[in-house]
Amino acid sequence: MTDHGPDTPDPRTASASGSVSIGAMSGGSVATGAHGSATSHNTTGAAPDARHAELLDAIRELRAALPDAADRTDEDTSLDRELADAAAEIAHTGAAAPARLTRLLAGVRGWLGGQAAAAGAVASATAVVQGIAQLIN
Repeated sequence: MTDHGPDTPDPRTASASGSVSIGAMSGGSVATGAHGSATSHNTTGAAPDARHAELLDAIRELRAALPDAADRTDEDTSLDRELADAAAEIAHTGAAAPARLTRLLAGVRGWLGGQAAAAGAVASATAVVQGIAQLIN
């Protein structure tokens, strides 16, 4: 026979009307009793409005059009980091702050000015610039 200690009831003889005590919990659900039911609904961000959704798509396309990591310049890497941060902010909050958009716009324009890149990357960068311009104005 297992000794459960003086403060721990033996689960084989514990009353069906027992209680649950949780010291701390983050997320999740708890249900007790014979007919207990627990439901948990979790969300991971706000849905962007149509203009931010379009910008997010354009950001993803530009990131995909950038050279592979091994072939990137420092400017490519810096732009990718700015694009990733903006995409994360839009995905998490549903929007990007004006200061981030202004920084990103300058970064994309600067990157475009120094590129003799493939037409796909230029088209993607142009879409990002247009999306930002719509949100700032």
